[in-house]
Amino acid sequence: MNTIALGASRIRYEVTTYFRQGDSVFFTFLFPLVMLTIFSVAFSEQSFGPPGAEISAAAFYLPGMLAAGLLLSGLQNMAIDIAGEKGDGTLKRLGGTPLPVLSYFIGKIGQVFVTGILQAALLLLVARFVFQVELPTEPEAWLTFAWVFVLGVTTAAILGIALSGLPRSGKSATAVIIPIVLVLQFISGVYLGFSQLPEWLQHVASVFPLKWMAQGMRAVFLPGSFESVEPGGDWNLVGVAVVTGIWFVAGLIVTRLTFRWIRKDS
Repeated sequence: MNTIALGASRIRYEVTTYFRQGDSVFFTFLFPLVMLTIFSVAFSEQSFGPPGAEISAAAFYLPGMLAAGLLLSGLQNMAIDIAGEKGDGTLKRLGGTPLPVLSYFIGKIGQVFVTGILQAALLLLVARFVFQVELPTEPEAWLTFAWVFVLGVTTAAILGIALSGLPRSGKSATAVIIPIVLVLQFISGVYLGFSQLPEWLQHVASVFPLKWMAQGMRAVFLPGSFESVEPGGDWNLVGVAVVTGIWFVAGLIVTRLTFRWIRKDS
């Protein structure tokens, strides 16, 4: 119980620290909203979808931006943040305190959940009331959104912790992590229609979790007429769960093997 209480305290600390960092807030929290606004305004005169079932640019790009938000709040945020803490000695100092490793991770992952929920809520509110996007009314759609969100943000956070050991220093973390995140967004159907990509690139993107998180979000927010242009002709929510779950397990394994805490008995 003390470990859980310390973890809850760490969540408050991590969230407060996060929103005090202007660059993190812009490039992880507000970035999907900025991109949604840009695409919605730039393509406001265009319609997307099959004849008779066209939707606006804001409605078309909303699912991709929600998925990108999961990756930014989880993978990018965690990888850069923890790499920075290793570089400036914060992790070493924490290793000399009674703070258990579990409490530390509760704080980190809890922060990702809080900021991810706030980010998704902001995107949905702006889409609905600024760009007049019709949101789903069926409970089944929101249930799908809930499990795709929870699985996606958890997987992204775990992968971020695993990737935090990739940069050689805290100063190089941004230069190492952000290009990876940008490439994944461009090949995973966030900025470009996934069906418009070359088939070989679709196969490459299908290896990574962002493509599946974006597909899960499209299943929630796009009309059923868009299902036919997906690979295989359906939303394949089972595939979304399986592939994302595999990456979650892989991230846990890598984290367990690579993350180093100064105090071995904690």
